[in-house]
Amino acid sequence: MIQDPLKMKFFEKAQIASENLKKLAKDNGDLKLDEVTVSQMIGGMRGVKSLLWETSELDAELGIKFRGYDIFQLRELLPKFNGGTEPLPESLFWLMLVDEIPTQAEALWLTDQWVRRSLIPEHVFKALDALPTSTHPMTQFSIGISALQTESIFARRHAEGMNKNEYWNATYEDTMNLLAKLPRLAAYIYRRSFHNGKHISPDITLDWAGNFAHMLGISNPEFKELMRLYLTIHGDHEGGNASAHTTHLVGSTLSDSYLSLAGGMNALAGPLHGLANQEVISWIIKMMDILGTETPSDKQVEEYIKATLAGGRVVPGYGHAVLRKPDPRFLVQKQFAEEYGLKSNLLNVVWQLFRLAPPMLESTGKVKNPWPNVDAHSGASLVYYGLKEHNFYTVLFGVSRSLGVLASLCWSRALSLGLERPKSVSTKWLHTFVANQLATKS
Repeated sequence: MIQDPLKMKFFEKAQIASENLKKLAKDNGDLKLDEVTVSQMIGGMRGVKSLLWETSELDAELGIKFRGYDIFQLRELLPKFNGGTEPLPESLFWLMLVDEIPTQAEALWLTDQWVRRSLIPEHVFKALDALPTSTHPMTQFSIGISALQTESIFARRHAEGMNKNEYWNATYEDTMNLLAKLPRLAAYIYRRSFHNGKHISPDITLDWAGNFAHMLGISNPEFKELMRLYLTIHGDHEGGNASAHTTHLVGSTLSDSYLSLAGGMNALAGPLHGLANQEVISWIIKMMDILGTETPSDKQVEEYIKATLAGGRVVPGYGHAVLRKPDPRFLVQKQFAEEYGLKSNLLNVVWQLFRLAPPMLESTGKVKNPWPNVDAHSGASLVYYGLKEHNFYTVLFGVSRSLGVLASLCWSRALSLGLERPKSVSTKWLHTFVANQLATKS
């Protein structure tokens, strides 16, 4: 039997972490961590410390950190493919799973593993082909992932009476198999939706992201590097975001990796979450169309921003629930564009907005974070290389986000985290509670 070094590392670390967590719960389980305010309850539990998430942490000032490393450090430290400039997303998965930056050999071992596990059963393609090609790509993506659930090792072994101590093992195998298949699934959706079903066979000599770019049909080597960067920087964003939390919640019922990720992707498809990336580019193109120019002046852009705000709408790509500075994922994409000499009117407008939008939003006094998030840049770079179908962008996001949420699902199984079941109350209960509190204080 071929030895799996990543699985062994994960098992060893998870065993120690699990025992430490059990002792912590036994010795200090009654310690109070946080208090929930009325506004947090009404506003979606924002900021309530209520999840364990091993793979990344979001800092309001520094942005996302993967096991303590920021985006710029990862761009330097993670292994590359054949002397390229951008990190291998496979190596990010390794880091998130076992808290170690892999060697070049370890990263390429994982690449090879995912190549070997990447075959998709024919019934999955048939399920997608039964849908109209006009079906939103995220709907197709969710259905495709659910159709793959027939391959679930966890579901089969659980039905056979698997010991709960083996839950992590089956989840790891499902996660590895599912991650391996996602680029092929996503590329199939892209080609059937936008290129008359003219599919491109995988190139098994390429890495996970490079092969994805190849199957999409964009041959420029720079685009492969962009995909490596894109799939890395979108890979995780701690556990409280909607897609991560949904994956965790569904997984807490002991649903397998396939069903859990399908749930997470349905959350990612919402306009307040992953779908925002297609809305950014659509907003900019609409602005150009209304203004009648692809090179608007600062004054024209400012007036359009004012009109957007006056209409009760937000400026897409600006603002973030946690961050209080420009999103490092925006900055690293800008850095990539500058290093590779990308030039287009669309990119110029993106950077123009970076100059103009924050001070305008800040002046309203209503925006805590006026800075751009990751969505403010990604679409313009994709358009530059020819990926112009905006409603496919969230699928790219989903392929990437799967790295973090599935690594975290493995940890949830290894730590034997329980079924998530918060207590709910009615608005009548809430009004009564607040009235009683006020009466007591007075």
